[in-house]
Amino acid sequence: MVELKNITKIYRQGPLEIPALKEINLQIPQGEFCLLMGPSGCGKSTLLNLVGGLDNPTSGELFFNGNSTAAFTDREWTICRRTEIGIVFQFFNLLPTLPVYENVSLPLVLNKISRKETDARVLELIGRMGLKDKVRSLPGTLSGGEQQRVAIARALVHSPRILLADEPTGNLDTRMGREILALIQSLSKENKMTVIMATHSQETAAFGDRIIPLKDGRISS
Repeated sequence: MVELKNITKIYRQGPLEIPALKEINLQIPQGEFCLLMGPSGCGKSTLLNLVGGLDNPTSGELFFNGNSTAAFTDREWTICRRTEIGIVFQFFNLLPTLPVYENVSLPLVLNKISRKETDARVLELIGRMGLKDKVRSLPGTLSGGEQQRVAIARALVHSPRILLADEPTGNLDTRMGREILALIQSLSKENKMTVIMATHSQETAAFGDRIIPLKDGRISS
């Protein structure tokens, strides 16, 4: 379970204080496909960054399965992301000098998974993403939609318990977007993988178990 207790995040620019999240209280059971919905600037990306340990709350506390993350060191967060959390960023964050196979396999290499198992997992996911003929291609030679699919495969390859996704189908055409959402939905159910996805798309919302509406940094009713 992911639990946020009284989470507030304030960004400071000189003397200015810009509140991004205000007293968020939220419980997300293991295996739930949860959608954060709301307009740009409502706090969706900030919430994902806090759950992924990419940023720290100004106040409040984040729990995984009842255990507080308040004292997590940078190294502990790194290990957590490497083993327990998959993240799909809005801007891909692929390594430009590595071909598709190496980009997707990176989490498994870091976790010292055997070459045989790595091959099996990577090639299966690349195939399911419709990229079988792009295994040796560099990111710069791919379309935006293809790069997004590579990023999604990389986020899923280590079988994370939590998937954080920020508008993951925004660069995909409608058909491919539906296929990727259906894949994430099926993996969530098969593996009891918690999915927390930011979106503003009503069509995407149809794939989730629950919608959390956000407005001006708060959960709205």
